[in-house]
Amino acid sequence: MSFSKKLKQLFTSTPPKNNWDGLIETYKTWLPVSNKTPIITLKEGATPLIEVKSISNRIGNGVKVFVKYDGLNPTGSFKDRGMTMAISKAKEAGCEAVICASTGNTSASAAAYASKGGMKSFVIIPDGYVAQGKLAQALVYGAEVLAIKGNFDKALDIVRELSDKYPITLVNSVNPYRLQGQKTAAFEIIENLGNAPDWLCIPMGNAGNISAYWMGFQEFFHAGKSKRLPRMMGFQASGSAPLVEGKSINNPETIATAIRIGNPVNKEKAILAKESSNGRFSSVSDSEIINAYKILGREEGIFCEPASAASVAGLLKIKEDVPKNSTIVCVLTGNGLKDPDCAIKNNDSIFHTGVEAEINSITKIMGF
Repeated sequence: MSFSKKLKQLFTSTPPKNNWDGLIETYKTWLPVSNKTPIITLKEGATPLIEVKSISNRIGNGVKVFVKYDGLNPTGSFKDRGMTMAISKAKEAGCEAVICASTGNTSASAAAYASKGGMKSFVIIPDGYVAQGKLAQALVYGAEVLAIKGNFDKALDIVRELSDKYPITLVNSVNPYRLQGQKTAAFEIIENLGNAPDWLCIPMGNAGNISAYWMGFQEFFHAGKSKRLPRMMGFQASGSAPLVEGKSINNPETIATAIRIGNPVNKEKAILAKESSNGRFSSVSDSEIINAYKILGREEGIFCEPASAASVAGLLKIKEDVPKNSTIVCVLTGNGLKDPDCAIKNNDSIFHTGVEAEINSITKIMGF
């Protein structure tokens, strides 16, 4: 074909269509929706599964490690998977307002999807304990934000009581539709790998996500779409590890604000997932979380929020227990831009300030 013909074809050909319609349309037969359900979507899901060789190399023994980067959902976190379901079902029920308690990501997602669905959103957050990126999102999406003098667990108690007494739908992970949407991440992993991984490593806060993944893995396994079930390996920050310690934590503390939760509402489901899969719960320190956070950024070009890095930190901590030649997926639940302050304070880069705006000064710093 001549160059002129190639050029003509380039400018006259029909561009490829975006075939992704969001996770509800894609997995409709696996979800509790009907033709009457108004689908409120921002085209969430279909997030990448990325091989991270820097982590694989640290473990060795032929192990392959991937990350499921759910920080590339529309509002930057895995919460969008559940929120498209929760808001769609609320809209179907005629709801006009939704409410949630949040450490940040839930509020951002709830506000975005409520806005898309023409509903009002209220979010209750612990004052001073929500990363600025997440708070900014909720405000821009139009949420009415109430910052209380108390932690997340107190905020959740309040919104549960409010939703019981007033005509407002609760969209925290106690809402069963949230977990239905979140289980689709397990479907995507199986479709990408051709099978379930040997291990699924995941951060745990309110423990809804580990429960949802286990639900998804089981459904595809029993339908013959996967030949095995993974071991569910859940990780919490050591200052906020109620599932590891087997008791509620009154004043949880960790740099990973998204999992700073002392009394997970889905703890029974999470424990069942661990026991049914022969899995394990472990804790990681803030320094171990930040180390994994830096490795992902510096060596893989992946910027996740600190809580996400708990899955990789946990895997590295127990790497001696990883079976040879196994396939492991670590879930990265949120985008690093959610918490820019953490990034500024925790990096190994060199940041030169006050540099003269002329070539000699710049090349001297650069070593030329």
